[in-house]
Amino acid sequence: MIRLSEYSKRNLWIYLASALFVIVNGLLVYNEVYILNLLPFVLLFLLLAFLALDKLFLVIVFLTPLSVPMAEIISGLSVNLYLPTEPLLFGAMILFVFKLGYEKQVDLKIFTHPVSLAIYLNLIWILITSVTSTMPFVSFKFLFARLWFVTGYFFLATYCFKKPENIKWFFRAYLAGLSLVIIYTLINHSRVGLINQEAAHSAVHPFYNDHTAYGAALAMYIPVIVAFVFSLGKKGSLYKVQWILLLALFSFAMVFSYTRAGWISLAGAFVIYLLIKFRVRISLLVFAIVILIAAGYLFRSNILMELEKNRQDSSANLAEHIQSISNITSDASNLERINRWKSAFRMFNERPVFGWGPGTYMFLYAPYQQSGEKTIISTNFGDLGNAHSEYIGPLAESGAMGTISFLVIVMAVIITGIRVWRNLKGTWSGSLALGTLIGLTTYFLHGLVNNFLDTDKASAPFWGFIAILVVLDIYGKKSGKKPFTGKFSVIK
Repeated sequence: MIRLSEYSKRNLWIYLASALFVIVNGLLVYNEVYILNLLPFVLLFLLLAFLALDKLFLVIVFLTPLSVPMAEIISGLSVNLYLPTEPLLFGAMILFVFKLGYEKQVDLKIFTHPVSLAIYLNLIWILITSVTSTMPFVSFKFLFARLWFVTGYFFLATYCFKKPENIKWFFRAYLAGLSLVIIYTLINHSRVGLINQEAAHSAVHPFYNDHTAYGAALAMYIPVIVAFVFSLGKKGSLYKVQWILLLALFSFAMVFSYTRAGWISLAGAFVIYLLIKFRVRISLLVFAIVILIAAGYLFRSNILMELEKNRQDSSANLAEHIQSISNITSDASNLERINRWKSAFRMFNERPVFGWGPGTYMFLYAPYQQSGEKTIISTNFGDLGNAHSEYIGPLAESGAMGTISFLVIVMAVIITGIRVWRNLKGTWSGSLALGTLIGLTTYFLHGLVNNFLDTDKASAPFWGFIAILVVLDIYGKKSGKKPFTGKFSVIK
């Protein structure tokens, strides 16, 4: 009895706080105010953040495909903030930076890696062009969003991935969340018929704003799933069957996403895989690319005439939908992209050094459209997106250096990925590294005609895949030809 009394005194404040919470929350709910219902989730977040930051990171990764815009929850808002991942990621970023300073866990090998240096170059130039921006508020908002995506999905990820099993769990977490979205989308799509191409645009709502971003995510993960399937060999047959079924699900979803850019990126990535696999020399590859570009320029008139003969619009028929990829005469989607790109080039010609400012293209491109290039889906109100290219958009927004700095990241990642694969060739980690690199190349190719790195949906796999290659490059080579199973320090 005495022990119970002492225990009760020590924990009296817990009972009082709990009772106060129940009373206050009950009164708020009675008045249809539900804000305090979030308190248990906030406490869980804080508990995970302080005790196991890597676990919180994996929870965020799982929730990323399932996140929805705030405007979907609170009607009337136009804030481009995805819940619950972006607030969680922002909190994790703040805590991560605090831990780095307080616990002095800065890993110079990661922070001075060539890929990290390339990222710094890109971020610094975005900062400079935000200062010179014609719309500073918009540009600094863009910079801030890019910082928390890079800090969360790259730098925090590298620390988590130093515990090797977290690399596997990173893939599993995102794949689990995306699989739920796939099932939801296919069910939603099947209600009007899977062969209904127009329905693919809205079937992914509210998790993705359109089917192209959804298709980009699918394309990035298909090579990784293939790597899991083939790296298992004859062992773990039941486990292998699970990955084969997952590959079938993703392939089925890819077909019925009707994402032409996604299909092209997978085909292009397969070609790159063959080049890497058969060790085609980079000098020979560069020479071939130069020849193709030169031939394209010399015969541009003939090529343009042939393309203009194609009047096949996008269609529910898969063969016709593929044929519509090269239609630059009547396909509204293709023509609108060309309109956006030409507008971006005109903006670049006017401000080639610093550009107009990161994130400003959609607000400023309207006057740079020409009447003969507009389409039925063109707008003068800046309400239908960006320049539709990770390479052309930065030209208008951050000048030539904006595109160059992004290309430096791409080249650093490709070189790192090939090196990692060669160092770990014949191991499970080597297969995973190759699958990760090919997954990234799908986005490098997809980025020619779309840009999604201003969203958490694309940023999580993009920066996360890069983090995996960097960690394997630094720590994986220590194991030589042995599987990467060593344990390294990780923030907890």
